[in-house]
Amino acid sequence: MGQGILLSAGADIDFMIHGVFSYELFGQTVWITTTHVCVLIVMLVIIGFCIAANRAVKHASDVPGTFQNVAELVVEMLDNMIGGVMGKFSPKFRNYIGTIFIFILLSNISGLFGLRPPTADYGVTLALGLITFTLIHFNKFKHQKVKGVIAGLCDPWPFWAPINIIGDVAVPVSISLRLFANVLSGTVMTALVYGLLSKIAIVWPAALHVYFDLFSGAIQTYVFCMLTMTYITDACTTEE
Repeated sequence: MGQGILLSAGADIDFMIHGVFSYELFGQTVWITTTHVCVLIVMLVIIGFCIAANRAVKHASDVPGTFQNVAELVVEMLDNMIGGVMGKFSPKFRNYIGTIFIFILLSNISGLFGLRPPTADYGVTLALGLITFTLIHFNKFKHQKVKGVIAGLCDPWPFWAPINIIGDVAVPVSISLRLFANVLSGTVMTALVYGLLSKIAIVWPAALHVYFDLFSGAIQTYVFCMLTMTYITDACTTEE
């Protein structure tokens, strides 16, 4: 019976995955989807905030205004978070961690404004995971050298190297899937509520948005950035 309900109401359930327009590229049809549009909106919001914050700082007065206070508070909170985890390495990665924190957070909470969270698309989270993966191994070879990397792979015994390699390769997959799955589950749950309970889905689904988009979104942002900072710090740390 449950299956029948889902099938009969399937046409009314909207997961907000739509093609906006398409174009031909090298004989292939390429679609611009709602994910691309939402990513663009999030990026424009971040760029607009950064431009406004830059102007506010350049024209700062003796008594800072509300916007300047907010901008300074955001920067201070991010600096404290990054410095507390990465220590002496924080100045080098402050911009990257701060950027992905703001991007992921705004992406996760964009559902509150009727958008489909870009992080509910694995193409977005995997890209973030691959960037982190590249930074990890770049800094590992930079600080630990080839000898240190090989020694790490052979720890505790040389025949353990294949397992350690699999563990390294699994890092971008695990952190990207964790973020993607948690955000997608919230998107699917809210879509099912609106689709199956549309007649009584008035006002009370706001509580679901507060949990999935705001609370869970903030937690997943923190987890992703915390794992990124931990992995990079570990890669930069030598035994000397």
